[in-house]
Amino acid sequence: MARGRTKKGKAKRISFTSGVSKRKKKARTAGGPSLRGFLKALAVVFVLAALVVGLIYLDKYLKQDLGIGARAGVIEFAGEMPDWVSEELSKRVYAAATAGGEDLRLDEDAAASVQQSIETRVPWLAEVRVEVTGEKIRVYGRWRRPTALVKWGLEKFYVDDELVVLDYVPVSNLPIVTITGLTVGANAPVVGDIWSGEDLNAALAVLTRLERMDAVVTPDKPLLAEIETIDVANFEGRRDARDAHIVLYAKDRTQIIWGAEVGMWQRYLEATDEQKLAKLYTYYEEYGTLSGVKYINLRDPQQTIHLPIDKY
Repeated sequence: MARGRTKKGKAKRISFTSGVSKRKKKARTAGGPSLRGFLKALAVVFVLAALVVGLIYLDKYLKQDLGIGARAGVIEFAGEMPDWVSEELSKRVYAAATAGGEDLRLDEDAAASVQQSIETRVPWLAEVRVEVTGEKIRVYGRWRRPTALVKWGLEKFYVDDELVVLDYVPVSNLPIVTITGLTVGANAPVVGDIWSGEDLNAALAVLTRLERMDAVVTPDKPLLAEIETIDVANFEGRRDARDAHIVLYAKDRTQIIWGAEVGMWQRYLEATDEQKLAKLYTYYEEYGTLSGVKYINLRDPQQTIHLPIDKY
């Protein structure tokens, strides 16, 4: 009897152990593939998240690097771009049009936003008008052409023929003359504002007439390309009533003595403004340059022009 009970208990113990072992094997077999699948899905999620973050940073980098909004391609400027507009200047206009990089919807609100951004940030465009046409936001406007360069301390500015101050951006294909001798205030000129200085206006009046003569008489070789500076330090004779009020300097420092302000020739018994222009361009066409002499005097109606001889 004792032996029988012993065998029966042993059989039960073996059977219990065997049953636990089988359940553990089944649990491991069923849970293995499920865990591996979960880990794979999690890895895919991490990869996608990294790609999204990378694309966001790449988009921000491109916007900052180019200064152009993500959808700047929807903006176009009507008409031809002047050949003197540099790549830096065009990028600046695009950046302003997209408000520094915001995406644009093709609707009237976007058009109004673009127009406001350009008008407040880019003085280079005048008479701005923006409208939505099909798949584009079209910008209409007139490019302000810089006429002269003005230096104020370490800063530089352009002014156009309407006395509007333009921020300095390198431009090419334009004969830009530097104006010196201006009376400047304590504060720097404000970009986009009108500079109302009378001496500045007097300098631009001369430069504008030279520019018009270049277009008619010497379009292939502008005379202005040989002029480096125009000095108005003696504007209205404020330094010396007997000296010329306005003097231009060629790139080799040859003086072109203009004289009184435009329209004031009669008061000082000088040659008329038209005679001064005719004399200067006759000389330029004949000798092909303004260089090679000490000075060219345009003030006196009877004054002969110095020939290109040795300066000294």
